[in-house]
Amino acid sequence: MKTQKVTHQSSLPSNTRNKLVLRRTRKRFNPRIFIDRTIETTAIASLLLTGFSGVGAIGSWGIEIIETNANPKIIISDWQQQKNICLGGMLVSFSAFLGSSLVGVSFSIQRDKF
Repeated sequence: MKTQKVTHQSSLPSNTRNKLVLRRTRKRFNPRIFIDRTIETTAIASLLLTGFSGVGAIGSWGIEIIETNANPKIIISDWQQQKNICLGGMLVSFSAFLGSSLVGVSFSIQRDKF
């Protein structure tokens, strides 16, 4: 990342002007850094969503078993549908993790010019 240094001198007398020099750095927008951070954020968020969906699926599965054992006349439980929703969320978010990781690796290989 390149920074430009801007020197600003105020209109003070010459003896104090030499002592006082304000320096300010200006950051420029770098699309490569933006893309890298977006890919990294997507990978982390999808891993977290995969974990939370997995915990929800395991919890729903356990409650489904308890509900089925308590009342054997239940054919399709609401918890079974909830479990399937969580498992679908896990599949989608894990696929997003794999996809963002693959895109990130391909960008890094292009930059390294292997």
